[in-house]
Amino acid sequence: MVEPARLDRSRPPHSPLDGLPRIAARGAPAPADFAALVAAGMPVVVKGLFDDWVALAAGRHSPGRLNAYLAGMDRGSPVPVMEAPARARGRFAYRTDLREFTFNKRQAPLRATLARIEALTGQENAPTLAIQMLPLADALPDFVRQNPMPLLPADVGPKLWLGGAVKTQTHNDRDHNLACVIAGRRRFVLFPPEQVANLYIGPLDNPPPLSLVDPEDPDFDRFPHFRDALAAARVATLDPGDAIFIPRYWWHHVASLDPYNAMVNYWWGDAATGVEKPNNVFLAALLALRDLPPGERAYWRAMFDTHVFGDPALSAAHIPAALRGALGAMRPEARASLRRQLTAAFRT
Repeated sequence: MVEPARLDRSRPPHSPLDGLPRIAARGAPAPADFAALVAAGMPVVVKGLFDDWVALAAGRHSPGRLNAYLAGMDRGSPVPVMEAPARARGRFAYRTDLREFTFNKRQAPLRATLARIEALTGQENAPTLAIQMLPLADALPDFVRQNPMPLLPADVGPKLWLGGAVKTQTHNDRDHNLACVIAGRRRFVLFPPEQVANLYIGPLDNPPPLSLVDPEDPDFDRFPHFRDALAAARVATLDPGDAIFIPRYWWHHVASLDPYNAMVNYWWGDAATGVEKPNNVFLAALLALRDLPPGERAYWRAMFDTHVFGDPALSAAHIPAALRGALGAMRPEARASLRRQLTAAFRT
């Protein structure tokens, strides 16, 4: 007798995600090897990286064990909580008018929140509750000591994400991201940065900017170019004990596949400030360039393609090295001088 196949309720049947290529997996790297992975700028699943964590052992045992472990380190500080009503079906996304989100945010006590999450686990027609982005170094410093991450500098603090079956709409980060699953399964769908035009991203001034498309059930009539985004996408399903490295700017949709999930992540790398912060420069370009006449826009597009995104060894090769200025390799003092000049200009 053939046993019937189990129904996977974590995604709809014939999901467009079923045929996506898997993100490559590898074992725990040494710090130097991890630095090379980061420099390569490609996503990778890492296995065996934090097998000795106390939190992982608790998460593998049961939700109650992990909640008790966290509650035992509670120092009374409120924690960031997000909650979506049952009608949102766990999707943390925009509402129809794009002005608000399907969830609300508040601060709440850790112990009470953990108890409510545990009480809601497995209930039908229940709201989706989650602790999001809890800075563990501040709220639960004992967690950081008991669950170290040797691959990253000590000042890169972990953040906790714990709750129900949340589906976080496609977005990206300006930092590198190392996400470590300690309870439940999570599915990551990743899109390369250049797919932005095919993801139908919402307003930039209502951060974080989210895609309007549900990748699990996309409306191709409304979002036809999303087919091209899917063609470039990659997917990974992480079990407890698995981690994933997501390079900065890679778009990602994250779905918690079990009724109770917990993850710790690390963000690092976005150290630029002021006029050297890429997002500030991008916003300045929107202000200064986007509404220029076509001929002027063509000029600035060519200037950016040649001198910003082109090969500097070719674009300025005809100029003596001593005279290349901002077009050449700038020493720290030259960068500082240009920064002061631009900072003064932006004050006007």
